[in-house]
Amino acid sequence: MSVVKYTGRNMEKYNRRIDEQSGFTLLEILVVLVILGILIGLVAPNIIGEVDKARVTQAKSDFNTIETAMKMYRLDNYVYPSTEQGLEALVTQSDIDPAPRNFKDGGYLPKVPPDPWGGNYIYMYPGEHGEFDIYTLGADGVSGGEGAGTDIGNWDEEEG
Repeated sequence: MSVVKYTGRNMEKYNRRIDEQSGFTLLEILVVLVILGILIGLVAPNIIGEVDKARVTQAKSDFNTIETAMKMYRLDNYVYPSTEQGLEALVTQSDIDPAPRNFKDGGYLPKVPPDPWGGNYIYMYPGEHGEFDIYTLGADGVSGGEGAGTDIGNWDEEEG
């Protein structure tokens, strides 16, 4: 590859820069890659842990929203939806007994939110831990589990 040299009074400085240009050496690139690898190795585990905590926090926030909608439903209809009616009874009027007496136009929730892991919240009335139970099976989608797979319910008091 040939380099075209410019001629003229102000081009001498430009021609010198072309002659002196150089790129990064392989060693410099490798040093940068090693530094980036170390930083990613130190930061990634912290970020992954924070994602799990954020999902637990989202589930607890969803529990609060659903519980508020449940209380409004009960005020209007004198009873909570049955387990068979499920959480969908907060979105659309159910024909399953006990049929709501005064279902609010537009429902009590615009839609039932999915749990933070993409599954469905589970609803039981009467509940085993309170008047009603709302819970998620966690990341593994199986009852029980540890870590991100731990079941989380509206009865859990500790913060995530």
